[in-house]
Amino acid sequence: MALEHAILVSLLEKPGSGYELARRFERSIGYFWTATHQQIYRVLKRMEHDGLLAVREVAQSGRPDKKEYSVAGPGRGALAAWLHEPIEPESLRHDLAVKIRGAAFDDPAALVEEVERHHRAHSDRLAHYLAGERRDFTGPAAPAPLDAGQELQHVVLRGGIAYERMTIDWLDDVLATLRRLRDAPAPAP
Repeated sequence: MALEHAILVSLLEKPGSGYELARRFERSIGYFWTATHQQIYRVLKRMEHDGLLAVREVAQSGRPDKKEYSVAGPGRGALAAWLHEPIEPESLRHDLAVKIRGAAFDDPAALVEEVERHHRAHSDRLAHYLAGERRDFTGPAAPAPLDAGQELQHVVLRGGIAYERMTIDWLDDVLATLRRLRDAPAPAP
């Protein structure tokens, strides 16, 4: 997926400035597609030049005017065309998995701390996803019923929740294996 498509989706959900878009990438869509502020601003400029985005100047009190971006007709067309294109199933590049396999040629126990660090990171992300789900989709302040856009946002979030749970389960298994290998008696020569 190109960054352009992620930007189009985000701006169709809600128009905004480059800064606001970058914040959205940090808070939500960035868990599935990451981009730096510089990349976002560079692509916004190119998309504006290509006629995919409409821009309006918004006056701000005591600060310079800001540009608010929204998707123009050609941008909607580009996104629609992309939505109808087939994409290859993603391959999984997983550095930690390679390290775990490589530990057979060193000291498997040396990876315990690293796997614990990954476990904490995925546990934190899962907690963040669950809090967002309660806030936006299942809690008392959530809209009912959800509109189509909200339903699709929620199904992507549920995928992230399922992925984090699966990863945590796998890391639990890895840790149990590493600890068992660490505590096992050394093989006889």
